[in-house]
Amino acid sequence: MNAPGLLVVDAANVVGSVPDGWWRDRRGAAERLRDHLVGYGERQGVDVVLVVEGAARGVESVPGVRVESAPGSGDDHIVELAARAAHSGRPCVVVTSDRELRRRVGESGAQCVGPRTVYGGDGAA
Repeated sequence: MNAPGLLVVDAANVVGSVPDGWWRDRRGAAERLRDHLVGYGERQGVDVVLVVEGAARGVESVPGVRVESAPGSGDDHIVELAARAAHSGRPCVVVTSDRELRRRVGESGAQCVGPRTVYGGDGAA
């Protein structure tokens, strides 16, 4: 049986795409995004990984969303996850609008979609 695809969400980029005051509470913004993603993976048939960094490190995983705190750069960690997925033959989609990150993960064959694919800040996914 093949593993489901992998959806890797660049938390900093996605929460930063909605001007809702996230900068006052980066950890809280990452937790809201995590909670918003619950159920998304099941509906889309993918495993969801939310990559957090900086002040959002330490956000806990919940059923349906695995949270990984990047030990350094969030972008570097996302590139590593995309490369691992490619190495195992697993389809990977990265959610970010960061052009350089899109280029880097594209080198391993990952596809990219913009933040509004999963989060509009209005609760709709």
